[in-house]
Amino acid sequence: MSGLPAIRRSEAPVNIQQLRLVREIVRRHFNLTEASNALHTSQSGVSKHIRDLEDELGVELFERRGKRLLGLTAAGGALFEIVERILLDTENLKRLAAQWSDQERGHLRIATTHTQARYALPGVITRFRQDYPEVHLELHQCGPGEIVSLLKAGQIDIGIATEALADERHDFVTFAFHSWQHAIVVPDGHPLLASPEPGLATIARYPIVTYHEGFTGRSRIDEAFQAAGVTPDIVMSALDADVIKTYVELRLGIGIIASVAFDPARDHGLQLIDGHPLFPSNTTLIALRRGHLLRNFAYRFLECCTPELSPDAVRAALSATSI
Repeated sequence: MSGLPAIRRSEAPVNIQQLRLVREIVRRHFNLTEASNALHTSQSGVSKHIRDLEDELGVELFERRGKRLLGLTAAGGALFEIVERILLDTENLKRLAAQWSDQERGHLRIATTHTQARYALPGVITRFRQDYPEVHLELHQCGPGEIVSLLKAGQIDIGIATEALADERHDFVTFAFHSWQHAIVVPDGHPLLASPEPGLATIARYPIVTYHEGFTGRSRIDEAFQAAGVTPDIVMSALDADVIKTYVELRLGIGIIASVAFDPARDHGLQLIDGHPLFPSNTTLIALRRGHLLRNFAYRFLECCTPELSPDAVRAALSATSI
């Protein structure tokens, strides 16, 4: 649809609920039923609110085929960026008010992967809870792609993952959390234990169990084998190290896991072989959405992750021009 279609303007003012509906419709891929369910309203109510908004603005926001919404019009696409900013500022207004009304209570929403939640964050969360025992901490465990989506949608405050976050520099500010290495895990008595420094060609002689594509540095594992001209026999992939270790114990194959995911005190019957000469180092990132106001206790959480993330350093990065 070209141009700005002429629509009779109404006298009703634009309201926040209408803007929330527009955002939810886009998030739900223009499915009115899903959008209305998400906002606990009727589908007919959603349609009326959208029509009222279009009447007030004087343009059509959505491409239609009968009663179905197909996508945003050119005008809708341009206006949607403003809708997102208005809703972000509205949410920031509430957070700022909460900052002054009750500095010791609130919600901190974090999304991260299984590996980070299980092995990297327990000490961080323990320190944070000592400082802010009355803050309700929501820890969402999910894949890197979902973390990106949740952070963009403003449904979490902090995202932590190794993959995906660095690709969103326009929307996110990222900080290094920690670096880690892949390693090989084998059952007790495995022949690889007799080899002081097995190479990738030697490792590839055995069936391999490792992470699913897109999780916990799997792309770096694939790149290492490819650079060595070796094709590994990956017989199973999993989302987390605990599953990988379970099947290594069953002797389905040898495992390639994050070294931090191995605990000699718990992982009885397994041995870890250093992967430092074989696989490149990985860096887990902390990501924040640009323009998203953080409560003071969120800055304390970041400082618990790494002392270099002082409140002043984080605020300076958030205020810097996006690239």
